Amino acid sequence: MDDSGLPPNWEVRHSNSKNLPYYFNSIEKISRWEPPNGTDTEKLKKYMATHHSATQISSTSRPEGKIRAAHLLVKHRDSRRPASWRENEITRTKEEAMAIIKGHEQKIKSGAVSLGELAMSESDCSSARKRGDLGYFGKGDMQKEFEEAAFALQPGQMSGVVETASGLHLIERLV
Repeated sequence: MDDSGLPPNWEVRHSNSKNLPYYFNSIEKISRWEPPNGTDTEKLKKYMATHHSATQISSTSRPEGKIRAAHLLVKHRDSRRPASWRENEITRTKEEAMAIIKGHEQKIKSGAVSLGELAMSESDCSSARKRGDLGYFGKGDMQKEFEEAAFALQPGQMSGVVETASGLHLIERLV
């Protein structure tokens, strides 16, 4: 195991189409968005923060009919896919996830930390590497509850907790 915390033959690569890191096994020639079993998640968090995090949000022109948002996702055992780059198997209850995300919401609202800063270490979405930035998206691109909450925000505003099949989100509209 190297400083990335990944098991032998696994490496971090970067998807040009999604602009996100993914995991690739050079022997078996398989790739996946979530870390493989046997990953040292603490080592991986440090490695990803150092080598694969966005340090700034680029300012490109806004495509017609699209908005740009970032989010922080806390999954629970009943989420549609209860695994993430942080944990191979998420076992927390929905109530525990709600307590966690409410704590994050308070930290952000108090000004102690930004959503983007917190997302890098605490979000269960692979967008954590990009400070939770999901890029531009239009109507119909995201889950209904997420889309409705994101489009209702003004740039710079953060939502309350939004529940989707993926888990619990805090959403910040960027553009």
